[in-house]
Amino acid sequence: MRSEPVQPASELPPDTRIQPAECETHGTYDQKIFPLLGKELKSGCPACIRIIREKSEAAEQASKAFELRMAMERKLGAALIPKRFASKTLDGYIVTNPGQRKALATCRRYADEFSQIAETGRCLLLLGKPGTGKTHLSVGIANEIMGKSTATAVYRTIGAVLLAIRATYDKTSVQSESQILSSLISPSLLILDEIGVSKENPSDFELTTLFSIINGRYEELRPTVIISNLDGQSLPAAMGERCIDRLREGRVIVIPFDWESERGKEVF
Repeated sequence: MRSEPVQPASELPPDTRIQPAECETHGTYDQKIFPLLGKELKSGCPACIRIIREKSEAAEQASKAFELRMAMERKLGAALIPKRFASKTLDGYIVTNPGQRKALATCRRYADEFSQIAETGRCLLLLGKPGTGKTHLSVGIANEIMGKSTATAVYRTIGAVLLAIRATYDKTSVQSESQILSSLISPSLLILDEIGVSKENPSDFELTTLFSIINGRYEELRPTVIISNLDGQSLPAAMGERCIDRLREGRVIVIPFDWESERGKEVF
């Protein structure tokens, strides 16, 4: 029994002959013989050729999947997300009250519409009580956009940023302040955590650094997620009015986290 229909003679190249041939695996098939430069070129078993092609396509798809996994791993490594939060997703955020439900919906929409948000640089502020899931949701956004697009994301606390910049003042440092700032301005999304964590007034150094980051991303139309335990009224004192003005101008989205902490509620 023939494995594939025979190509009509009218569609074959001139002087092509067809003869019966035998495949050890698939049985009889119509073999085409093409004259070429004084020699004869014989076609193989169509079923064998199809199987070889399918295996090649499967191997190519597997290779692409591997490349995507490796690219995602590189993204995750470059994102500097703390191990405790690295696996957090939007789907894994547990909702127990209306405030959480609204916060999750807003963050999910931010992630879903990130391609449009990336064109305008619209920022997101997650503000309110500690232990309410702000970092979880911000990392969930990062993992979502990195997993579904070419977008990159970086997570840093303001404390870590300040320490890294201060370290550049040492003559033995391998990094410069401009390199650190560039690494925070260039990603598609920056998550900047622990804004205003100190109860003391921010130093001029902290305010200047914050403005350099926020203004740099503002000029490049790159969105930033700001996380703070402060409320909207207290945030300007922690960030400086110039930073707040940049955020307002970009039509910033503010999510209040005003419910009680979920930490320590698990029963062991």
